[in-house]
Amino acid sequence: MARKGVGDEVRADGRLPDENRKIRVEPDYVKTCTGSCLISVGDTRVLCAASVEERVPPHKRDSGEGWVTAEYAMLPGSSPWRVDRGRARAGRSQEIQRLIGRSMRSVVDLSKIDGLTIYIDCDVIQADGGTRCAAITGGYVALARAVNILLAEGRIAESPVREAVAAVSVGVVGGAPMLDLDYSEDSVAEVDMNVVMTDGGRFVELQGTAEQTPFRKSDLNRLIALAEKGIRELLEIQAKYVGAK
Repeated sequence: MARKGVGDEVRADGRLPDENRKIRVEPDYVKTCTGSCLISVGDTRVLCAASVEERVPPHKRDSGEGWVTAEYAMLPGSSPWRVDRGRARAGRSQEIQRLIGRSMRSVVDLSKIDGLTIYIDCDVIQADGGTRCAAITGGYVALARAVNILLAEGRIAESPVREAVAAVSVGVVGGAPMLDLDYSEDSVAEVDMNVVMTDGGRFVELQGTAEQTPFRKSDLNRLIALAEKGIRELLEIQAKYVGAK
């Protein structure tokens, strides 16, 4: 595959190859759950809500630990082509919600929420690429805000959150590495990758696929460096809405 560097070519939406889309976080978007936000990443919008129940799944009973899990779905009108509600709960959504759950648990000390389950529900209300990454980034904000409420109410003694976590997509489009792909870019990318990283610089997940031509280790390293840059920016935005850990 062609291996261009990250250049100064302007993309269709006016961004440079190493630019994130515009990020907007609206905290406490849902007043009926413990923590929530609406995250907008360009034209992708995901509603993230954290709910807390005083019970744990069977595999955590009498373990001294709580649990954090996630659900993900696309609303029927979130795409130009209606998403059937049944299909929205099928294989792809199952894969994504497991990724979101793993990402949240990677930064939570489950022993500090003994007896509690925190559900992170992520509903895509408008999709333009990068929905799983937006769900992880917004899901963490909802989680952290819920933890702040649990602390204020005295339901937990100390914060279980060890690190922040965020995610971004990267890819190779027209032979050039690009950050935070929208749908028009993702649909023609030669390489597509999702990167989940903590604020300590540790990786939770790397999901990378060659759509047309296999890529080299040097391409992988270039994409990871690009993702790290983008995630650092996302972490700074998150920090404005989550308060002290």
